Amino acid sequence: MSAWLIVGLGNPGERYASTRHNIGARVVERLAERLDERFRKARFLPLRVAEAKANGDRLWLVRPMTFMNVSGPPVASFARRHRIEPDRIVVCQDEIDLAFGSLRLKRGGSTAGHRGLDSLSGALRTKDFYRVRLGVGRPPGRKEAADHVLDTFTRRERDDVELLIESAADAVLTLVREGLSPAQDRFNRSGG
Repeated sequence: MSAWLIVGLGNPGERYASTRHNIGARVVERLAERLDERFRKARFLPLRVAEAKANGDRLWLVRPMTFMNVSGPPVASFARRHRIEPDRIVVCQDEIDLAFGSLRLKRGGSTAGHRGLDSLSGALRTKDFYRVRLGVGRPPGRKEAADHVLDTFTRRERDDVELLIESAADAVLTLVREGLSPAQDRFNRSGG
């Protein structure tokens, strides 16, 4: 049975749970709920993991318990331990360069300065893994990008965020079951 590693980027702790930066982690948590699996602590690594099955494939749902900008080494260690190659890794992440509510799937390419992706690509020694990019939009006015992603969603955005998380979970399962092109055709969309 082949395995996939589905990584949800975010920051640990209650303070960050509902922030824009944690939307990737929320996708992986939603997948675990849907697949009726519980997270447990990984042995010797700062990760929470849940093991699930989809269409005969093993899915490792992984939520780093480190801060995002140092999440790469434990994820890479887990991937090596379970012999999962980068072309079987899907990373769910927030993306300020996409309008709020947008969803885009891709493989490889630039990290656009996303520190979680920088950490992962450094630890994996490649950028050639799948990304499920969830648009959180650019900060308004002169607000710093770091402050924007560490803020919670506005009241007006909250219902749309839940729909975006559901769509992203569907997109991950489609990518795993059918491949990148069908997933892109079905789920790539602009927000706003």
